[in-house]
Amino acid sequence: MTSSSTKSLDIQALDTLTGGAFTAPTSGERAQRIRDWLAGQPTAEQLQDVFKELSGRDKGAARPVREKLDEIRRAKGQEVIAAEWAQKAEALLAQPKLNIADALAWQRDAAKAGAPLSREPLTGFKARLADRVKGIEDLQHRAQVHREAAVLLAQRFEVLSTKGWKDAQAAEEALRGDVTHWQQQADEIAADVNWTSLDGKFAPQLEASRAQLLSVSDAFHAALAQAVAAANDAAAALPPVPVWADELRAARGEVVAPKAAPAKPARPPVDPAVRAAAQEAVQAALAKLEQETAEGHGKASAGAAAALRAVLKEHGKLVESELESRVHAALVAAGELEGWQRWSADKVREDLVAKAEGLLKRPEGQALGGRKMQETLRALRDQWKQSDQGGVPNHALWKRFDEACNEAHKVVEAWLEKVRADAAEHRAQRLALIEEVKTWAAAHADAADLKAHNRALHQFADRWRDAGHVGEKVFAELQPQWNEAFGAARAPFESAQKSSVERRQAMIAEAVELGAAPMLRIDAVKALQQRWQAEAQGVPLDRRQEQKMWDAFRAPIDEAFNRKTAEREKVSSAMSEHDRNVLLASKALEAANATGDAQKIRVAMNQLEAAMRGEKVQIAEAPAKAAPAATSHLNTVEAAPPAQAAQAAEAEFAESAGLAQTSGEGDQSAAPTTAAEAHDLVAPEGSADAAASGDAAGDAAPAPAAPPVAAPKPVVAMRRADDRPGMRKPEPAMAGRGGRPGDRGGDRRDSRGAGGPGGRPDRAGAPGGDRGGRFGDRGASPRFEDRGPRLGDAAFRAQRDAVEHAQAALRKLAAQAHGEALTQLLGAWEKRDAAALPSVQELGRAVSPAVRGAWSQALGSTPAGNPQDALLRLEIAAEVPTPAEHVDARRAMQLQLLTKRNEPTPAQTWGQDAARVLAGSHDASTARRLQNVLKALLKS
Repeated sequence: MTSSSTKSLDIQALDTLTGGAFTAPTSGERAQRIRDWLAGQPTAEQLQDVFKELSGRDKGAARPVREKLDEIRRAKGQEVIAAEWAQKAEALLAQPKLNIADALAWQRDAAKAGAPLSREPLTGFKARLADRVKGIEDLQHRAQVHREAAVLLAQRFEVLSTKGWKDAQAAEEALRGDVTHWQQQADEIAADVNWTSLDGKFAPQLEASRAQLLSVSDAFHAALAQAVAAANDAAAALPPVPVWADELRAARGEVVAPKAAPAKPARPPVDPAVRAAAQEAVQAALAKLEQETAEGHGKASAGAAAALRAVLKEHGKLVESELESRVHAALVAAGELEGWQRWSADKVREDLVAKAEGLLKRPEGQALGGRKMQETLRALRDQWKQSDQGGVPNHALWKRFDEACNEAHKVVEAWLEKVRADAAEHRAQRLALIEEVKTWAAAHADAADLKAHNRALHQFADRWRDAGHVGEKVFAELQPQWNEAFGAARAPFESAQKSSVERRQAMIAEAVELGAAPMLRIDAVKALQQRWQAEAQGVPLDRRQEQKMWDAFRAPIDEAFNRKTAEREKVSSAMSEHDRNVLLASKALEAANATGDAQKIRVAMNQLEAAMRGEKVQIAEAPAKAAPAATSHLNTVEAAPPAQAAQAAEAEFAESAGLAQTSGEGDQSAAPTTAAEAHDLVAPEGSADAAASGDAAGDAAPAPAAPPVAAPKPVVAMRRADDRPGMRKPEPAMAGRGGRPGDRGGDRRDSRGAGGPGGRPDRAGAPGGDRGGRFGDRGASPRFEDRGPRLGDAAFRAQRDAVEHAQAALRKLAAQAHGEALTQLLGAWEKRDAAALPSVQELGRAVSPAVRGAWSQALGSTPAGNPQDALLRLEIAAEVPTPAEHVDARRAMQLQLLTKRNEPTPAQTWGQDAARVLAGSHDASTARRLQNVLKALLKS
């Protein structure tokens, strides 16, 4: 089994695997079958094989396969990343003391690394870490609140100590219960699992609050018990609380003297050095705070503020009032900086409110559509949620934002209503199309015109594709129904295609058998080609599949023709005298091409043309490959037969080459690729044509040096004119009715006319070859020019290649001469030397002697004048670009020229304009512009 057949079997297997995706008639159906196949979760190896074959056939249908492969590749990479970050999350959760910053950094770094946080197990770890962080933050908040509760309880004790002892006695039990409850809550906080994850400062603070509260409570209860005892026993000691002691004294009848305010002790004088040191310490701390506040460092400013408060607490009494006011202002500013988060959140909210209110206030023609409005509103609400997480909620701004979003959402509701209505309509259309396909399939189950059947299927598929948008659920519901109906409608066509493929495979086998036969049967080849054409026109296949089968069909036939051509070339060893002369002339032309001399090349080309016409010319024979029969290095070319021989050769090749061509895809019939092969299809064995082309291998007689003028061969095919650039065109044929035997100069019946054996006169008594036309002038003049006798393949190819090389060499020499002349002209202008100006022959036919004389006179004069206008006229005449700085001037000149009708155009006066430029001074920019202009004008 060959590699091509193995690949064909692989494609058939893949087509079966994908549910017919490779043989589907349209790209849309291929894509749909691929999507249906992907829904079955194929393996990665199957996906790779299908993508490898399908990507070269239909990139659109292969896109879902590529996306599936990319998804699998990403999933494999993400599994590794997920496992790595899952281990890190487990390590964090296993720590007895969890740092909140580490937990937040895990989520941030995992997202940067591309870990799939939205899939398990990372989703679970993310939730567990979030719960752990939330528990730590809640416990921290409870500890702070509990410290404040201890302060409040202590303040209640202090307040009761300023009232009567009976009021304190009434509230004593309640206070005792509150203190007990506070202690229980403090124990619960300390026993929490997250207590070890809190900052180290919270545990000492809570213990200090507990100790302070208990000491205040114990002192309060002891003083109250002493007051109760003093009230019951007049000899008992009074409590240490002044208010209660005074109350008890009054109850005992003692006189209570008012207490005088204690006199303030006089301040001792402060040493100036101490005051100066205090001032300097406060100023240093103040400068640090002001610097951090100005730079916006919130964390650093908080530390600087704490340091300033500590310094102020120590040296506050020694600070002057002016410095003290500066200190308070800096502390206020630092406090505002600490509250930046709340301010920033409100700023973001105000921006979101402005955006929401501006959704319905857009300029005319720029209103948002339904889908865009829906996406914008969703994004705005998500941003609002994020702002609420970073600061205290602002209900006033939220009310404005919500009202604006609700008003804008009316556009979304209208759009959704329209989408639902359109979806319902599209669903009804698709259901109607499915029913129509079912009805059509039942009516055309036995269709004979398969092309019309295939066209109708394509139209149904296009209508389904253009039936409008429906939702994913509706499409998932309708697509299986459509596949079933369309598959039933396509079943007869697919069955016919399968049968056609089998028949074509059989014809390919026949073609292989015919090509392998020792004798190529032309009639069998033609019949097989006609059968293939009938099959191809009757049953259409996929373009790629049809082209592949067609290539397999034509390959053995083309190989057989090539083999026959090679055999013919081996047999035809004798070369005619005319071919040898043409070969010698071609070699002489190639030698002239190598010299690079245009005169020699033209002489050699004329000699080659004369040799091809069969005229007598003197051609120097190449010494390396001289003819063995020649006794001198010169050959005399004899006169060629009449023009009918060339016409016969041309007609023979054109007619035979048009019989059966295999090169094109549209005309699918095996054909030879050379003139000799075409000759085999037309000229029978033993005919004059076959003998002339070298098919008669048994004729061992050597070809004579100067063959006599024989009767003209019958015209079988004619070589059409060479339409390549530079090749000579044939003269137009004379007017007359073409296609009839009497209209051709070299009629097929010439061999049976007066010039050959068995010739017979026509009805007017003239020989067949000289019979007059309808008006007496049909045979008076030939329809084609006299091109000489027919050339063999080697001579024809040699003269063709030599002429092509000669034309290319002449073009190259002409371009070089043109460039050298232009360089000499610019050099003469730069040196102001009229003698260095090229001649008229060097400048070319575009420059007349009068123009060259004007240029010579301009170069011989003193530089004067401004050549800008002349340069602009030259650029307009040559139609070359103008530098950007002169474009406005060129447009103005073009407008002026439009108004001057009778004045000559720049294309008519470019020689005088060039003389004006040459009369001016030389500079680099002007020289470049003149060179670009003359480069185009001298070629015209």
